[in-house]
Order: sequence, then C-alpha cells, then structure tokens
Amino acid sequence: MKKYMELALRLAAEWRGFTSPNPMVGAMVVKDGKIVGKGAHKKAGGPHAEVYALDEAGELARGGTLYVTLEPCSHYGKTPPCTEKIIASGIKKVVAAMEDPNPLVAGRGLTRLKEAGIEVEVGLCEKEARKLNEVFIKYITTRKPFVILKAAITLDGKIASVSGDSKWITNELSRIKVHQLRNQVDAVLVGKGTLLSDNPRLNVRLERGEIRNPQKIVLTSSLDIEPAQLKEMAAYQLSTEKPLIMVGAKNLVSQKRVEELEKMGIDVILLSYEEDGVDLEQLLIALGEREITSLLLEGGSGVYTRFLKAGLVDKAYIFQAPIIIGDEGLSWVQKMGFEKIDQGLRLKDVEYEPIADNILTIGYF
Repeated sequence: MKKYMELALRLAAEWRGFTSPNPMVGAMVVKDGKIVGKGAHKKAGGPHAEVYALDEAGELARGGTLYVTLEPCSHYGKTPPCTEKIIASGIKKVVAAMEDPNPLVAGRGLTRLKEAGIEVEVGLCEKEARKLNEVFIKYITTRKPFVILKAAITLDGKIASVSGDSKWITNELSRIKVHQLRNQVDAVLVGKGTLLSDNPRLNVRLERGEIRNPQKIVLTSSLDIEPAQLKEMAAYQLSTEKPLIMVGAKNLVSQKRVEELEKMGIDVILLSYEEDGVDLEQLLIALGEREITSLLLEGGSGVYTRFLKAGLVDKAYIFQAPIIIGDEGLSWVQKMGFEKIDQGLRLKDVEYEPIADNILTIGYF
C-alpha cells in the first residue's frame, strides 16, 4: 500500500546528508495490515534500512511484506548483502520504490529475491524516491557531485550594496533555512572575493538536531592569499573535521605556495586554466574522487556566473527579500551573453516557499 512506502520515504529523509556517500533508504515490514518493523539507513558503513526493519520485526517478518525505498543490495560492501537477510527472514513479498541507479548493480538484488521465490514489485512512489535521492543518483551515475546554487538577493537582484555590505539581506528564518541546507551537503564553495570580503564561517549553526559541518572549498585561480592571512580566516580555523580545500590553476601557482598550504593541512587541487578561470568540469571530477556527492555554491557572483554558464548547476535555492538598493549594488549574476529573453536560463519544477517577508524559490536547471 502507498501509505507504507510514504512512511518509509519520510523515515529515510530524516537522515538527509548523514548517509553520504550512500543513498537515503527507509524500510517497513508489514504483516496482516500492521507495521511490525521499521528502519532507516543512518550512516555509511552502518546497518541498512532493511536490517533495522527486519531485526525489529523478528519472527513476525515471516510471511509479511517489506516496503523499501530502494532496491535491496545483493553485494558485499561495508555490510553484508541485504537480499540474504530478507530471504532468511521469510518475507513473502518485497515492494521497492525504484531500482538501484548504479548501472553496475541495477536489478541484481531484485533478481536474487525472485530466484528465492519472493514476490517482487517495483515502482510504488518512484517519482518521490528519485527526488529523495537526487544527489545519490547524480553521483553514482556520473561520479560528480550534485551542484546546488544558493543565493540571498534583494528584490532587484543584488547580493551586496555599493560598499559591499550584505548583512543581512534576508531575515533570520531564511538564514536558519540556509544552515539546514548546509547540514545536508558534503561541501560548500565560495570564491576568493567572498572569502576576503565576508570572512564567512561556512559552518552549521543550528540549536537543535545533529550537526554535520560541510567541507569548505575556496576557488581562487592564483592561490594568492598569503598563508598568514589565511590562518586568520574563519573558513580555515573552522576546518577541523575535514581539511579546507583550495582550488587553483596549474600554470598560475608556484610549487612553494602549494607546499606552504599543504603544511597548513590544506588540500590543494590544481586544475587547467580556461578563459576565465579553472576548469570547473575537472573540479567536479576531483571532488567526486574525494566522495563529495553534493556541493553548495554560496557566492560570489563570479562563482555563480561561471557555474551557470558552464551548465553545471543542478538545483537553485534563491532567497529574496523585499528590499531595493538600486543599480549601484552588486548583481548576483554577471554578464551571461544572452541577447534575447528566450535564450535565458529557466528554472524547472519550480516551488515557492514564503518565509515571513522573504520568498524562497527552488527549482532545477
């Protein structure tokens, strides 16, 4: 029944961000119209959702139905295959919202269950399941992170005044929403200008719930921020769980500077230089190799523009406040080269969320 899959999806979503680089998965064991076991995958390397649900159900699982938001795994990884536990439990039927998107293993788990005589159904709430795991699907099929653009803008599209002042454009509730977003991603990226002008902390500051600070990334082609100055920056001082990543161009950075930064514990990524900066496609590949599955862009306008022009943004969160500061302010997007309206980038599957006097626009590219 649909209601059981919806419950499993909600259970899975409670661990958004914390399961990376694994998907979010929820499971329900139902027997005679009653939920006798439930569970969600909570952390990579930990038990899968099916294991929690079947352990809770115990002998009641025999003859029951397992609802799971993703095809059960059939291979040995950091944990044993879930298919074998399902078979041993005596489950009669498995309802999966979707197949595993990993092309190397897709369908294998379901085939194993069928071979064991278990009835299998696929596709219940598939659209919702795919949206839940949009980050994982992008990463497992491309080995590149899902890129999210977040901007806080005025009514006339500015991110700062003529003096560079930007605190605060949006209200406190919007800023809390940003911290919730940071808590769900693997990494957050800013450009050199934003780092120097705002000295952002780029961490998660929430009063409730478990905190998972994202890895911090600074994009600056020449890596010309002096080490002594960098040591005073909040992004460096707060990179205690995972090293700060600094991205530069191979032909613009000296080996001496690389060694200085690496002695500070900084992870330096050097890439090819294009017309207006480092090769962003190479950057996403390098981040994917570090198991960064989701990347949040937090400014400034140069970063936004380059990623948009390259077609590398998957999703946008645009927070807009009812403030007008005029043409002298800093626009959130720079020149894109479009001569006609119909050439412009248009968001798809758009949602609008009022946040007091702010409006949040969420959409996909």
